Amino acid sequence: MFGRLLLLLATFVSLALPLRAQDLSALARYEPDRSAITQQGRQTEITLGLSQPVIYRVFLLAAPYRLVVDFREVNFGTNAPRDLLGGTDAITNLRWGAFRPGWSRMVAQLNGPVRLVSSEERTDDATEIRIKLEPVPVEKFAPRKGAADSALWDLPQPAQVPNAHRRQDGSRPLVVVLDPGHGGIDPGAEDGGAHEADIVLGFARQLRDQLRRAGMTVVMTRDQDVFVPLETRVTVARAAGADLFLSLHADSIAEGQASGSTIYRLADHAEDEATRKLVARHDRDDILAGVDLDGQGDQVAHVLVDLARRETQPRSVRLSQVLAGAIKGAGLHMHKHPVQGADFSVLKSPDIPSVLIELGFLSSPADRKRLQDPDWRARMAEAITRGVETWAQSDAAEAKLLRQ
Repeated sequence: MFGRLLLLLATFVSLALPLRAQDLSALARYEPDRSAITQQGRQTEITLGLSQPVIYRVFLLAAPYRLVVDFREVNFGTNAPRDLLGGTDAITNLRWGAFRPGWSRMVAQLNGPVRLVSSEERTDDATEIRIKLEPVPVEKFAPRKGAADSALWDLPQPAQVPNAHRRQDGSRPLVVVLDPGHGGIDPGAEDGGAHEADIVLGFARQLRDQLRRAGMTVVMTRDQDVFVPLETRVTVARAAGADLFLSLHADSIAEGQASGSTIYRLADHAEDEATRKLVARHDRDDILAGVDLDGQGDQVAHVLVDLARRETQPRSVRLSQVLAGAIKGAGLHMHKHPVQGADFSVLKSPDIPSVLIELGFLSSPADRKRLQDPDWRARMAEAITRGVETWAQSDAAEAKLLRQ
């Protein structure tokens, strides 16, 4: 009951605040001297000392097992999360930081399934949030426990688009939105000392410069090591009036082998087992540090989305094929299935042609070497730019024919 009251209060506050009030304000400060992680029998207790009360929620996630705590909001300052570790082996890693204007998040990676025994905020003498966890068998693990009815907590603000966006016809510079995956509290895949978030951000900057030299307007969903929720990435593209959305990744597969670049376009279902694993990973990352808004529209919205997608989806399919051809034409290594369908959240914008480019796999030593090679990166940026130019020319010609 207490948790539901907090949730209702959070919803009221978040809806009542004007947009400018959502800038980070750091009202509550984390106080490390009153914080600890301890073991008491089978239970693990997390105590967070704060300078004043905050609205918060707690929930659990799987694959990997994680405890997530959202705050509105906490300034953790320069305090290192690792300073809290060591009191128990139940928590293997800890991260915290800002993940959206007005909101902070702490993510504790767990060594196995647990149940949320209790969660309370004490404000008697000083403010403390106390969370107790207890290990349970896998079959009794309840993912998202505590997160019910929470969709209104972190909805992205709608893009302010005064006029309907007109399909590009070559009469103005092409607007391309580059989306370097992951970032901030979400490092993405990690293998061989390399982090996906860092690699794709560096490549995105290189590709941005190449596209601009070709006369295009380029907007990036992030240009530093910060977290941007998946739905907000699409909102950024719509606000920019994007003609094209390119999401950049360099993933890792724990089982089996995969190497080479892959172009993903939206499909109703994943086309093979490897794709399904990647889709599951990206959707979990969305839950790790954001909210997936699938299924929130009404019947009219579904009809409008379907109509928009009927035009946009064939353009995305052609884009994926043209990009794959350009990359192959440059002599760059591609996956044995270079173009695949997937259900990635960032590809779901109904009115913007979108593809996800898996530059390579960090789990492949050969790919990892290529991803860190300046010459390979330059050739890949040039190939993608040529592919975008080729696609844009044929897409503009089609637009003119349709208007006639």
